[in-house]
Amino acid sequence: MKAFRFIHAADLHLDSPFVGMAELPLGIRESLRQSTFKAMANLVELAIQQSVDFVLISGDVYDLADRSLRAQIRFQKALQRLSAAGIASYIVHGNHDPEDGRAARLNWPTLAYFFSAREVESLPVKLEGKGTVAQIYGISYATAAVTENLAKRITEKYQQNIGSHSDLFRIGLLHTNVEGNQAHANYAPCSIQDLLGSGMDYWALGHVHTRQVLNTEPAIVYPGNLQGRSIRETEAKGCYIVDVSEFGEAKLTFHALDAIRWQQRSISIQGIHTEQELKERFELELEKAREDAAGRASIIRITLTDRGPIHVTLQKKSVLDELITELREDEVRRLENLGSLNVGLIELDGIVETADPLTGNYVWIESVQVHSGLEVDKNLLLDQESFLGDLLRLSESILTDEALLAAFCAETLDPLFTQSKAAKYLSGVGREEHKAWVKAAQELAIDFLAADARWDE
Repeated sequence: MKAFRFIHAADLHLDSPFVGMAELPLGIRESLRQSTFKAMANLVELAIQQSVDFVLISGDVYDLADRSLRAQIRFQKALQRLSAAGIASYIVHGNHDPEDGRAARLNWPTLAYFFSAREVESLPVKLEGKGTVAQIYGISYATAAVTENLAKRITEKYQQNIGSHSDLFRIGLLHTNVEGNQAHANYAPCSIQDLLGSGMDYWALGHVHTRQVLNTEPAIVYPGNLQGRSIRETEAKGCYIVDVSEFGEAKLTFHALDAIRWQQRSISIQGIHTEQELKERFELELEKAREDAAGRASIIRITLTDRGPIHVTLQKKSVLDELITELREDEVRRLENLGSLNVGLIELDGIVETADPLTGNYVWIESVQVHSGLEVDKNLLLDQESFLGDLLRLSESILTDEALLAAFCAETLDPLFTQSKAAKYLSGVGREEHKAWVKAAQELAIDFLAADARWDE
C-alpha cells in the first residue's frame, strides 16, 4: 500500500443564523455570520498547504435543509479551489442538509463527489503516481429524520465487494449518532460494535459536535464541527489530518480552524473588596482569554464564583451592567487604535454598536453569570437552629438524594409544563441543571436572610 494523507471534517453548518444572538452588537453578529465561511476557507487553505490527497466531509455542510444560495455558492467555490489544486472531495449529507432539501442547480467541480441517499456507494480513491489507495463507502440522508442503521448497510455493501477491495484502506463516510449520544438527535443510530465489525479501517463520522476518537484500530472518529456556534461549543474547532502509512496505520493530527472561539471563564470574588479590584480581575481575564484564543476573536461568558465582600455590591444589577458596558467599549476602542476597526461607536439602549463587522483578535463579553455568595460560613449556617438553617438543611438533603431531587423538581416544575414555551425548554433539562437551580436558590436565601447578620471569623 502507498502512504497517503487526507482531511476529515464534518458539520460545517454554513450560513448558520446563530439563533439567540440578536442582542449582540451589529459588528459581532456580522462577524459571527461570516465565521462558518471563514472556517471553511481555513479548511481549504490547510488542505492545499499540507498537500493532502483528498478531503472527507461527513455531513451537515449547510445549516438548513432549505439551504441558502449564498452558502451553496460559497461551498461550490471552496470545492473548486480544492479541485484546481488536484484535491478530490467526498461528501455525504446529514440531517441538516438532506437530499430532499431545496438545492440550487449549480455546476460542481469534477473532483467533488456527493454520495447518494438511495443506496450505499463505493468509490475508489485513485491518486496520480500511487494508483488506487483507498475505497470509500458512504451514504447520504434522504430526509432529515433518518432512523435506519446506515452503518449496517455500509457493512453489507463492503461484504458484497470484500474480494476486490481487501488490499485497500477502507473508509466509511457517515453522519450518525453512535451509542445514542444524548446531546444530539438520535439519527442513523448505531453501536460501537456495528462499526468495529464492519471491515472498515477508518470511520469518518459526523453529527456529534464534540471532537472524539471512539476507537483507534479501526479508527472511529468524530472531528467535531468546524466552527463553534454557541457558548455550549467552547473547545477548539477544526478537522483531523490523517496520515495513512504503507502498513495501513492511521495517525491523526488535529488542526484548529475556527474563526471565532467561544470560551467560558470564571473569576473568583474571594478577597475582592472594591469595584477597582473587580474591574482589574475582569481585565486580566479578558487578556488571558485573548491569549488562549491564539490570534482569533473570542466571545466569552464569565461566571463569578466563591464568596467575597464584593458580593453585596453585585446585588445591584446596574453595577455589573455598567462595568460590562465599559469593558465592551474599551475593546472596540482598542481595535480602533490598532487599526483593526475603522468605525464610530453607536450606543443603542446601553449597547455599543458598530457599523461594520468587528475584526482582529477581539474579546467580547457575551454575558456574566453571578454564582457567587455572601462572605459567610455556610457550615455555620447549616448548624444553626433557625429558619435559614432549616431551609439550608432541607435543600442539602434534596441535593444529596437523587430520588428526593426528582420528586421535588417534579412537584415544583409541574405547573410550568402546562405552558408550551416553558415545557419545550424544561423537557431538555437534566439533573445537573436541577441541582444548579437548587444551589442558586440556597444563595438567594442566604442573600435575603443573612445579609445583615454578624458571623464569627
